[in-house]
Amino acid sequence: MNRRRFIKTGLIGGAVLAAGGAWVVWRDVRDADASSPPRDRIVETLTAVAPVLLAGALPADAAQRSAALASVTAGVKEVIAAFPPAVRDEVDDLFRLLDIRIVRQLLTGVAAPWRDADPAAVHAFLERWRWSRIALLQSGYFALHDLVLGAWYADESAWGMLGYAGPPKVE
Repeated sequence: MNRRRFIKTGLIGGAVLAAGGAWVVWRDVRDADASSPPRDRIVETLTAVAPVLLAGALPADAAQRSAALASVTAGVKEVIAAFPPAVRDEVDDLFRLLDIRIVRQLLTGVAAPWRDADPAAVHAFLERWRWSRIALLQSGYFALHDLVLGAWYADESAWGMLGYAGPPKVE
């Protein structure tokens, strides 16, 4: 094999790999069926992330736990909706990246869809991002952390579990 053929083969192989990667990402991002409602990537991601971040704070009862997680998810979505457009776009980009299967697997190590993710794997991913040397990953961790914990502690129904009577009444 001469040098010219080696370079040509390398370029063709790289183009095939790039096309395959683009196809995989496109397949993951597009909606499965145009007639079905689009998936809510924020809800799907928080389904796995919020219980790990709120470990020990959530109620033990399954129904109360589910209601608390739904409240946290709604609170996070309210906060994101109130952000300025530029910040909202950045947060949406974070959730979009975490929704793409191949990117999620490479960046977080979580291969399963969020609804099937192992809490230990989610915890490991959050710890890796928290202590990462890469500032962008740390920012992603702190965005998830602050959104989830902010929504949790802002919800008055969680105050009783914390032993917090609420803000003092000023007359």
